[in-house]
Amino acid sequence: MSYTIRAATLSDEQNLMQLLPRLAEFEVPNNRNPKDLWFGDSELLKKALRGAVDNTDILVATDAHDNAIAVAMYTLKPELLSSAPSAHLEAIAVHPEHARNGIARQLIDACSGGARRQGATCMSLNVFSSNVRARALYKACGFDEELVRCYKPL
Repeated sequence: MSYTIRAATLSDEQNLMQLLPRLAEFEVPNNRNPKDLWFGDSELLKKALRGAVDNTDILVATDAHDNAIAVAMYTLKPELLSSAPSAHLEAIAVHPEHARNGIARQLIDACSGGARRQGATCMSLNVFSSNVRARALYKACGFDEELVRCYKPL
């Protein structure tokens, strides 16, 4: 299947919003609401599409009819520990009919290239330990798992 990667536009918003719930399609921890895994990203996406936030780029993969089949969003921000110029991969989601076709890897490469051209020296992301599919993708794309975040409901 052929697809094109381009910058997202406001006209993509509805299709991209339908992709974001994919961020919770794994064994979500019992004490977590799946919607919380993507709702914040949806708010950031809406603001970024309207130019209401700085330093956030959204890329979309489209099919031959220009229908959105995948989305990736990253924000330029200082790296957590060194404060070096960095990018943070906020979200990446692929429509289930197009999964496992290399689109996510191509989107990550495109985000990395865009961030590098904007001065970033590294890229980070957050992923749940139970999200085996995503962790395998990130490892294949050269990400190292280096921090563990602990959580305890009170």
